[in-house]
Formats: sequence, C-alpha cells, structure tokens
Amino acid sequence: MVLPLVAVPARGQSPHQHGPGGADPQPHQRVEACERDFEQVVADGRGAGLAFAADQNGYPGPLPVLELKDRLHLTAEQEARMRTLLEAMFAESRPRAAKLADGEARLRRLFATGRADDGVVRAAVADAERARAEVRLAHLRTHDLLTEEQRRTYQRFAGAPPPSRSSGAGSRTGRSRAASAARGGSGPS
Repeated sequence: MVLPLVAVPARGQSPHQHGPGGADPQPHQRVEACERDFEQVVADGRGAGLAFAADQNGYPGPLPVLELKDRLHLTAEQEARMRTLLEAMFAESRPRAAKLADGEARLRRLFATGRADDGVVRAAVADAERARAEVRLAHLRTHDLLTEEQRRTYQRFAGAPPPSRSSGAGSRTGRSRAASAARGGSGPS
C-alpha cells in the first residue's frame, strides 16, 4: 500500500502566512505582476492563453500561425487570409479588453473604497466575467485554413500534443477539414 505524502503546516503555522516566519514573503507582488502582464497582453489584443482550448486541439489563431508561417509553408493566399483574420481579431478583441479592464478596475475600487457589499460585488464580478467571456470568444473564433500537414507541423513547433480527433458526432475528419481549407472554407465561428 502506498500512501500519498501531504505537506501539513507545523502547529501554529498557516500555509498563507506572509512576511517573517511565512514561507513566501512576496506572493502578492508576484500575483500583481502576473495580473499586470495579463492585462497588458489582453489590452494589446493578444489572447494570453484565452484560446488555449482551440490552439491545443488543432485550431491555432492567426497570430501564432503567422509567427510560424515559414515553417508551416503557408501559401500566399493563406498568409493574406491570416493577416485579414488577425486584424479583424484585434479590432474585435481590443475594445472588449478595455471593457474587461474597466470591470476589473471597478471591482478593485469597490474594495479600496470600502463599498464592497455582497450585492455590489456580485454585480461587478458578473460584469467583469461577461467582459472576459467576450474577449475570450473573440479569440476562439476558428478559421479552418490549414491543411492537416500544416496542423501537424504547427503542433510540433508549438510544443502541443497532437490534437485528438474522433469521428464521433460533431467532429470532422482530417480529410474533410483539408478539403474545406483547400476550398477556403472556415470552421465554426
């Protein structure tokens, strides 16, 4: 029988202690730095991992595809379409990112000013999360422009596991996806 090893704080010690005696004197600074980085990347129109579910399953967005265009051997038409999609994505995601930033700032202000009662906080969180969902949806629009070989190459260079594609309901085979790409079709949006 193998028992899991679990770290338990010593008596009188909290795992959330900060400063002297605590395990980590600067957790808040690191979280703040990560949040600032995330907000800047999203404000620039980039996804910051918001489209990871699509990317890891064979639907990379236009920015990473264009970054790997030479390795993917994009055709001139594919590159032009990806550039058009990129500009459209930026045009859609940047204003939505501004709403997300406003929502997060409103939530912080509620706490900073001592006006964070349950109802007001719930409304502010709902607004911020609606804005986050809209930003994410802008990055999850899929456009089926790559061939299966290009997808495999992308997965190899992006360091992602190959997408698992079943032949069940709702999925498309690689052959039909490649045919759609050859016709200039797009996937679900």
